[in-house]
Amino acid sequence: MFKSFLMVSATALLIAGGASAQGTGEELVYIQIEAQPSLTEAENALRGYAMSLEDVNGFSLGGGWYGIALGPYAPDEAGPMMRRLRSNGLIPRDSYLSATSEYRDQFWPVGAALGTQSAVPVPEQPAETLPDAPETATVTEAPAEPVIVEETPREARASEAALSRSEREMLQVALQWSGHYNAAIDGAFGRGTRAAMAAWQSSNGYETTGVLTTRQRAALLGQYNAVLEGLDMAPVSDTRAGISIEMPMGAVAFDHYEAPFAVYEPSGELAARVLLISQPGDRQTLGGLYEIMQTLEIVPLEGPRERRRDGFTLTGANDDIVSHTEATLRDGQIKGWTLIWPAGDEERRSRVLGLMQTSFSTTGAVLDPAEVSDEGQAVDLVSGLQIRQPKATVSGFFVDAGGAVVTAADAVASCGRITLEDVYEATVAASDAALGVAVLRPETPLAPRAVAAFRGDTPRLKSEIAVAGYPFGGVLSAPTLTFGSLEDVKGLAGEAEIERLALAAQPGDAGGPVLDAGGAVLGMLLPKPESDQTLPGDVAFAADAEALQAFLTRAGVDSRETQGEGAMAPEDLTATASDMTVKVSCWE
Repeated sequence: MFKSFLMVSATALLIAGGASAQGTGEELVYIQIEAQPSLTEAENALRGYAMSLEDVNGFSLGGGWYGIALGPYAPDEAGPMMRRLRSNGLIPRDSYLSATSEYRDQFWPVGAALGTQSAVPVPEQPAETLPDAPETATVTEAPAEPVIVEETPREARASEAALSRSEREMLQVALQWSGHYNAAIDGAFGRGTRAAMAAWQSSNGYETTGVLTTRQRAALLGQYNAVLEGLDMAPVSDTRAGISIEMPMGAVAFDHYEAPFAVYEPSGELAARVLLISQPGDRQTLGGLYEIMQTLEIVPLEGPRERRRDGFTLTGANDDIVSHTEATLRDGQIKGWTLIWPAGDEERRSRVLGLMQTSFSTTGAVLDPAEVSDEGQAVDLVSGLQIRQPKATVSGFFVDAGGAVVTAADAVASCGRITLEDVYEATVAASDAALGVAVLRPETPLAPRAVAAFRGDTPRLKSEIAVAGYPFGGVLSAPTLTFGSLEDVKGLAGEAEIERLALAAQPGDAGGPVLDAGGAVLGMLLPKPESDQTLPGDVAFAADAEALQAFLTRAGVDSRETQGEGAMAPEDLTATASDMTVKVSCWE
């Protein structure tokens, strides 16, 4: 495929040169579709193509080779026509454009002169006037319907013998897709393939022979590739990324480079995207890319993953998209690609995916890792791509040595997934909606650096307290301490299990521990209540230590208790709070 691309590029130069030599003239081109090593094989192939295509020509190429080409056409007409014929399976996928000057003697059709087909207009014949009709009434004879002579089984076998192994395998793939073949794709036309061909012929109104004629092969491949109509699958060679691959250029177009990606964005209504991956690196770099890709919104969490020594694949799907990534490490370079496709369009996606997989190849070029624009740099972006974000981030704190965490019940009530510190998966082990607290259990046991010790005696009113939490949605890597005072040991309506605080708390602080000056836990900060009344901004509430311990006992969690102690140094209090406080994230 890459060779064909180079030949197309060279042909473009020849065409440009020819046009220059002719002043304002434009040299016509042919679509070169096949070459055969003998005149007999070339004529057999020509007869097959002529049954389903127009403007079929045969030329002697020299050296005992004979070429089959369509045309001639104007260059701007030939390119789209070639892509359309290739996508419909009517011509080989490695067909390419070639200038008329590249061809020698023409032997098909008999008597044709090089460069005259489709180039010389046929004079319009005057209509015959009927003698008894009014002068204004004329009749033009209808052109005769073209007579298409179908190949005999013997001729079909002869044209079939000229197929390459990949072309034979492609026919088996198409028969499998049509529901008529369920054996191996091996290019061997044995009893199973012949039976499938006969079944397809019967289903499509052809004589049942078990051998497909050239026209029937084209019809079968046309059916198979009809789903790709409008996607304009075409080989693309990105010389900066060092990648050649077939892509749906009717749906995407190059947008920009943002190392390690070459980004192709949607060019129409279809929300498809392609990323080409290119960067220098080693196995450690490859492992880092594997982890980073899974944090991106374009790689949904649900789907198979495979990590190998020198490569990986990632497939993810949700209600909106299906994403597939492949990357390989070779000779100090990591090369690969990602296809992002709308959900619910699986037939087209799988077909595009297959063509990309089989056409992918690389060169020695690689993107510069330093090539990151200002637009691509942000805490929630990786090389300009959005990092997957939780729908809510609150706080929690460890309450036992196995890693159980207390947090706000409302924050984790309707999560598709819960994580601790964005890494560890957790589930809700118990919840008390009335108190507003929940216990989370990590899926794998954790060893906390510190565990909460709940204060067993009554704290002094107006004493200084601190809340540890993540008020900025987890942007900071460590919890923040917010200082205030204990205003009352009951709620506004006299609730005994609620403490009232004077504290300028943020939504992300909810679930965090309320600490006294000695590091003992007085309670858990509750989310601001939803009410028709507007409370002062520094009014906050917490579930008190006694109520929390009773809830933990019911949930089967053994908690620690301590008595009020003297004040810690600020740095020690900060360290204690940081060691026990956890970022809790709720995901879709």
